[in-house]
Amino acid sequence: MAAEIHETAIISTSAEIGDGCRIGPFSVVGDGVTLEDGVVLGSHVVVEGRTSIGSGTQIFPFVSIGLAPQDLKYAGEPTSTVIGKRNHIREFVTIHRGTSGGGGVTEIGDDNLLMAQAHVAHDCRLGDGIIMANAATLAGHVEIADRANVGAYSGVHQFCRVGYEAFVGGYSVVVKDAPPFAIIQGNHAKCYGLNRIGMKRRGYPRETIQKLGHAFHLLLSSKLNTTQALARIREEISSCPEVDALVEFIETSKRGVVL
Repeated sequence: MAAEIHETAIISTSAEIGDGCRIGPFSVVGDGVTLEDGVVLGSHVVVEGRTSIGSGTQIFPFVSIGLAPQDLKYAGEPTSTVIGKRNHIREFVTIHRGTSGGGGVTEIGDDNLLMAQAHVAHDCRLGDGIIMANAATLAGHVEIADRANVGAYSGVHQFCRVGYEAFVGGYSVVVKDAPPFAIIQGNHAKCYGLNRIGMKRRGYPRETIQKLGHAFHLLLSSKLNTTQALARIREEISSCPEVDALVEFIETSKRGVVL
């Protein structure tokens, strides 16, 4: 199926436009951009640089993707932006391409929802099934694991990680790594334990929830330091991949963990 391109859109001759794409009024698709099949660009969307956007992704008006990063060290080197399939990128979202010092790529996976005015800075890496609410902001080099949620008007400091299925509440300021399966809230953000409601909604077994709850109790409420708590978790909790993932996340942290 041929692409539908509005007569006022500006499309580079070197851009690759897949079957069934729709490009709205006054949108700009620059040199080196690849739109896979079925990508929809609303009006006034700008996509530039070495950017690829996966099939079925919908991009709403006034979004900009692949522009130069807001990093004074950036000197125009060729870097890229890679966006996966079936994403919903709402109005006024900004996603900047990578830098040579950060790996050269900003990457977003599949099936994510980026609500209006969200910002993904250079060299960020996002997994799948993530929700970034309105005006949530990621500084450079942030990593967000699958199915995490970042609340409205929250900010995540550069080089931080947000773990698998973590829930960051609105208006939070995250300056350390946010552990998986946790509720994180505040300025500066603190951990308020296991996101039990979220885990129940996603169908986790009761035994898994209980084991994770015990692990968070040892980390947050036992008066043990982190090293002691991790040792106790290993001793007392077995055969639980989710607990193992929590322990590994904490042990591999470079910025420290929100606790």
